[in-house]
Amino acid sequence: MQGHCNFLAAFALLALASMWGSSAYDPSPLQDICVAINDPKNGIFVNGKFCKDPKFVTADDFFFSGLNTPRDTSNSPVGSVVSTVNVEQIPGLNTLGVSLVRIDYAPFGGLNPPHTHPRATEILVVVEGTLYVGFVTSNPDNRLVSKVLYPGDVFVFPIGLIHFQLNVGKTNAVAFAGLSSQNPGVITIANAVFGSNPPINPDVLTRAFQLDGNVVKYLQTRFGWKNN
Repeated sequence: MQGHCNFLAAFALLALASMWGSSAYDPSPLQDICVAINDPKNGIFVNGKFCKDPKFVTADDFFFSGLNTPRDTSNSPVGSVVSTVNVEQIPGLNTLGVSLVRIDYAPFGGLNPPHTHPRATEILVVVEGTLYVGFVTSNPDNRLVSKVLYPGDVFVFPIGLIHFQLNVGKTNAVAFAGLSSQNPGVITIANAVFGSNPPINPDVLTRAFQLDGNVVKYLQTRFGWKNN
């Protein structure tokens, strides 16, 4: 099974590289905000990382081990754990525009909740279990595009769109996903809206979601967790 998982993970990453590796355009931002300054002495280097002298590069700069190890989902409030392999884990990914994740889902109900990757398209392959997945298109249609996936099935989540995965099977589920950025970012919708720091004024959320103010205040006490 380990060899099978490694093959599928490699397939996802190679497919991603073939789709985006040949494109030539300005790189997407690798951070949420970048305020311009005139004096570089007062700045920090954020869009990527400084590079190691090529003479000192080793194989370990391009290596990561352990993505075959199952993650414990019992402590996750939504029943999923996302294990990232990006430029922080593999320094050699710097400037290459790709990264990888493993997602473990608890039986029947394990959820990777609605979220977006502001800097990456995602291509996901199911290794174990049965997942109901989908994404929502932008305004004004907000069309749901969804499908039930089985082992070996592949699904794409376009850059920036809200998407999710739900384990609808009775056993654990595992998926691997490649992303078209070394630092794709993630915004979990409910957590960002109801768990922001400092909190959004409840009046804003009451009007936006057409909810009673007490419901909004309750929801604001429920969020703030991370699943990756």
